[in-house]
Amino acid sequence: MILYRPVGQAEYDLIRASGFTAFPPRLPEQPIFYPVLNQQYAREICEKWNRHRADAQYTGYVTEFEIDDAYAARFPVQTVGASYHRELWVPARELEEFNRHIIGLIRTLE
Repeated sequence: MILYRPVGQAEYDLIRASGFTAFPPRLPEQPIFYPVLNQQYAREICEKWNRHRADAQYTGYVTEFEIDDAYAARFPVQTVGASYHRELWVPARELEEFNRHIIGLIRTLE
């Protein structure tokens, strides 16, 4: 499964520090890690949210990565707005295990 994750500068820096192999742990107020299922939605989040928020340093990146299909099937897909606003909801406590199922590297899209 190919997934996308829009990130701000701080999260991007932590992904880079991992060698583009893992997403950083969630903050205490973030109980869910939610990569999205399509590039259109990821770009929309980046443009409408990340690039307008101080906590993202007014910067947004769209990352793309592949994850084992059988493992990804454990998590519910949620539609949170328009029909293409689809997210995979991964409990934050499972993110470390989720990272171990990433195939290859996390890529940054232009």
